Amino acid sequence: MTTGIAQELHLDVVLVEQRGNVLLITINRPHVRNCINRDVAEAIGQALETAETDPTVRAVVLTGAGDRAFCAGADLKALAEGKDIHPAGQRARWGFAGYVNHPVSKPTIAAVNGFALGGGTELALASDLVVAADSAEFGLPEVRRGLVAAAGGAFRLAQQIPRKIALDMAFTGEPISAARAFELGLATRVVPQDQVLDVALDLAGVIAANAPLAVQATKRIAAGITDGAVEREAADWARNRLEAGRIKQSRDAQEGARAFVEKRLPDWTGR
Repeated sequence: MTTGIAQELHLDVVLVEQRGNVLLITINRPHVRNCINRDVAEAIGQALETAETDPTVRAVVLTGAGDRAFCAGADLKALAEGKDIHPAGQRARWGFAGYVNHPVSKPTIAAVNGFALGGGTELALASDLVVAADSAEFGLPEVRRGLVAAAGGAFRLAQQIPRKIALDMAFTGEPISAARAFELGLATRVVPQDQVLDVALDLAGVIAANAPLAVQATKRIAAGITDGAVEREAADWARNRLEAGRIKQSRDAQEGARAFVEKRLPDWTGR
């Protein structure tokens, strides 16, 4: 692992650190299980922009601070207060966490050092590779809160693992273990908790040692990236916005957020 730190930028809720040719992005809200609010989303999105335009960056590693959670998803408290957690203005196109709809040519690795639920799993799905702790869990529990896995999970999970297993997870909200995620191909490597970041950085270093233009062209071909967008996902995202927008306005979505904040079971009405 490269240990020399070329640059360190503290953005409070997100730490961005360049180690050799690898950009390490750390969600720094361990007290709330690294859930995502607007500040986090804009900081991650800007870090990806830096990675894409800086020729000295050849790979990106995304992780979460602490050892409990990689990312617990959206900041439901912020949502319950009516706050927008997505990047503002033109940056809104980056999607949840400034990451899930923000294709870059540099390979991205999610270092999942704790449970990754909801948006956490969607960050993993949006990454090229996933190194997971053996104690990690993955899942899309949004339906338990009256929500839709609207950050790509509703369509990407069924694209990346067997469809029926993906639908089982999405319909029930039940999580799976890191070992099961590895069996299904959702996680590419599973290692002890204390080795997650080192293994992810080592993997990024192996990638960064290859010819950068060839690696980036290979990713664009594999991911279908043209002019910074993935055309084959356009219809999925359009459908996603339509359905998620309808659900967001439902009484059940409001009830789910309230029930979470009030620490009680939701009372669904189907409206």
